[in-house]
Amino acid sequence: MSAKIKPELGLDSLSDRLRNTLTYAEADCAAAGDANKPDFRELDLGSPVSPLRTRTAAAATTTTTTTSSSSSSSGSVSGRNPNPIPPRKSDSNSGELSAESSPSAIRSFKPGHTRSDSTGSHSGSVSSPPLNVLPTGNICPSGRILKTGMASRSAKTDVLGSGSVNYGHGSIMRGGLASKPGLDTSPPAFSRGLMVGGEPVKRAAPPPTSGGADPEEVKRMGNESYRKGNFSEALSLYDKAIALSPGNAAYHFNRAAALMGLQRLVEAARECEEAIGLDPGYVRAHHRLGSLLLSLGHIENARKHICFIGHQPDPVEMQKLQSVEKHMSKCTAARRGGDWRSMLREVEAAIASGADASPQFCSCRAEALLKLHQLEDACLALPSIHNSGLSAHLHSQSKIFGMLFEAYLYFVKSQIELAKGRFESAVTSIEKAGQIDPRNVEIAVLLSNVRVVGRARARGNDLFKSERYTEACSAYGEGLKHDPSNSVLYCNRAACWFKLGIWERSVDDCNQALRIQPNYIKALLRRAASNSKLERLSEAVRDYEVLRRELPDDKEVAESLFHAQVALKKSRGEEVHNMKFSGEVESVSGLEQFRAAVSSPGASVVHFKTSSSAECKQISPFLDTLCTRYPSINFLKVDIEDSASIAHAENVKIVPTFKVYKRGTRVKEMICPSPEVLESSVRHYSI
Repeated sequence: MSAKIKPELGLDSLSDRLRNTLTYAEADCAAAGDANKPDFRELDLGSPVSPLRTRTAAAATTTTTTTSSSSSSSGSVSGRNPNPIPPRKSDSNSGELSAESSPSAIRSFKPGHTRSDSTGSHSGSVSSPPLNVLPTGNICPSGRILKTGMASRSAKTDVLGSGSVNYGHGSIMRGGLASKPGLDTSPPAFSRGLMVGGEPVKRAAPPPTSGGADPEEVKRMGNESYRKGNFSEALSLYDKAIALSPGNAAYHFNRAAALMGLQRLVEAARECEEAIGLDPGYVRAHHRLGSLLLSLGHIENARKHICFIGHQPDPVEMQKLQSVEKHMSKCTAARRGGDWRSMLREVEAAIASGADASPQFCSCRAEALLKLHQLEDACLALPSIHNSGLSAHLHSQSKIFGMLFEAYLYFVKSQIELAKGRFESAVTSIEKAGQIDPRNVEIAVLLSNVRVVGRARARGNDLFKSERYTEACSAYGEGLKHDPSNSVLYCNRAACWFKLGIWERSVDDCNQALRIQPNYIKALLRRAASNSKLERLSEAVRDYEVLRRELPDDKEVAESLFHAQVALKKSRGEEVHNMKFSGEVESVSGLEQFRAAVSSPGASVVHFKTSSSAECKQISPFLDTLCTRYPSINFLKVDIEDSASIAHAENVKIVPTFKVYKRGTRVKEMICPSPEVLESSVRHYSI
């Protein structure tokens, strides 16, 4: 019985069973893959994580091969099939998947079909491939081989690089050194991505270089200098590499890193633009440009590059971008409502959040300080204006408060120049803003106002010189209608009121000017003089004392302060001995003259000197300065070589010697004092 059955289970029957087994396994695997995987065109053909996509695919392949191997004990898998034919049903028993199938055969193979050996061999067993042999492409769950050319793994170590344009996590380099973040260390002839087994994936070669130097070697030297923090040297080397190979985007990218290290951010942004122009898909260049633009205040353009289409943005840069956007939105609302304190607070928060190198944001802070009547701080906050060097389309798109970036710089500068009384410069600045952004309404309004105010001030000055003070007051008032915060116009009108003898109005206008510009010297002088006329001596002395600190060597201010102090003491009933303002050092030669001088009311400081002493010559100019600073003190000088009797009477043997007298009595003596010690004693004995 068994002898009859055995022939029925021959080789043909086994071949059919084996073929059916393979067909079902491939169909099941394809069905599972269709449910959970993207279609063939969307698969990553070069993942740096694993050459074989999933364990499931590998397991399916192994199972199929093992089944084939166990079906027979004889025969072998053939090598390459040079003439593949479309899959067809065959009575062959060799239905295994070859480990070295050609790409054309792979493309013609469809899930659910079997393949047969083109030789039609009926030989026996099927052997499994060696354990260390990998297929030449990735095998997906559907049984497709995705890409050929995958080499066997190298024994060298894997090092994760600094990132690439094709893969978000970095380049894998066999046995190499990890590159420093911020530099592109990939060779120019290959992709900025995967390198396996020491054989990089080929990419378009760079343009030919000029000269005999190797630009890659120059770049490598630049990278070494950059890693050591020698940014200037690195920049020079990158310049040489670019000169040798100007079409290489990576060289411009690395040059941008060196410029960032030197805090030349505008130039660094320009280099990133160059790199992107050469390689529009250069993701790292886009991200770096976005970070630079954010720092420079170009928020909208920064977002386009930080959120580069198809790639995940850096979470840190994204958080900074969102924070700056939030604060600038609040700043815009505060400016629109005239809430200058909130505007100042929000723009400072935006600068602290990441826009720390933006001249426009600094100008915004300057404008807020100006509106808060902090003119000196506004002047310090105003940045210098220069051409940024960024591409024209960035300037044409970047706006702040509806105004083009560069126009806003001139807009704020014009306001500050106007507040400082530099009318011609104010007109020049606002006209420049109008040329840059001719359609902006806010610029047009300020341009009109600046011109009107400038004309009103010029007309008022002409009338004042002609002693037509009443008309001059009207002219300055016309200018104030268009610029009610102009301290110069208030101060000029105060001068007119003073000339007309209307001192109350003069004080009022000086107060307005000083409210806007607290250290306005001319306004302080005119208010002090007006208060003296109104016999408000305490207020006058207070203003003159401020002026003395600001102008310590001004003789006119010193004399005005002296007379105001004398008048104030007399008004309080105090005894005043020294009624004479001393504006210079008096020379004394006779003994009787000397004794009379030091016996006069008030304190007297005597400088004993010789004409040949270098120390005396050095300190004499400082004594003249003290004479101006402390007008209530009598300053005398005695040459002991010409007046030996005075030197003998006062026992002076060393020069320079200084003695302080009060009512003829010596109260202090200083031999060769320093200027600081001398002034301290003089200050102590002044009124």
